Amino acid sequence: MARLTEIRWHGRGGQGAKTAALLFGKAVLAQGKHMQAFPEYGPERMGAPVQSYNRISEEPITLHCGVTSPEVVVILDPTLIGPVDVMSGLPDSGTIIINTNEPAAKFRALLKLGGQKLYTIDASKISVETIGRDIPNTPMMGALAKATGLLDFEKMIVETKTDLEKKFKSKPEVIEGNLKAIRRAYDELQD
Repeated sequence: MARLTEIRWHGRGGQGAKTAALLFGKAVLAQGKHMQAFPEYGPERMGAPVQSYNRISEEPITLHCGVTSPEVVVILDPTLIGPVDVMSGLPDSGTIIINTNEPAAKFRALLKLGGQKLYTIDASKISVETIGRDIPNTPMMGALAKATGLLDFEKMIVETKTDLEKKFKSKPEVIEGNLKAIRRAYDELQD
């Protein structure tokens, strides 16, 4: 099989980790790659820790198991660091993207990073300013696209807009707010 990239999303119920993995996966699929996108739930309640996953490949994906060694970890809620082992399986060459307004240096020390790349973005602030609610999932998609280069960003915007138009066709402000959030996070990502 050609190069397989695995991504693990950490969030809390209601933050949109599952939706982000699905939207990102659809954008990957629209660009001619193969993908899987799936969630893993603990207690199904608002605020409970959740994980979602993506697998991306140029070839068909024949794995049908959980992701245990992701190349990329996306953290929608930094309060999960500690109670959840967000570093589990991440190699020294891996990438971590954290939604936070705190300096990256704090997380480099807290996570005891080796060679991993660390990126930060205040996705919560971006989502409040563009969507009107603290739902950091779509801004984190923009940050993920920028940090990894896994797909063509403008094509991702087009595919995401198409998906959002299906879900929110009577709410154009929600569609535009999410697209602005994705673009801002792409532009504002810090390493």
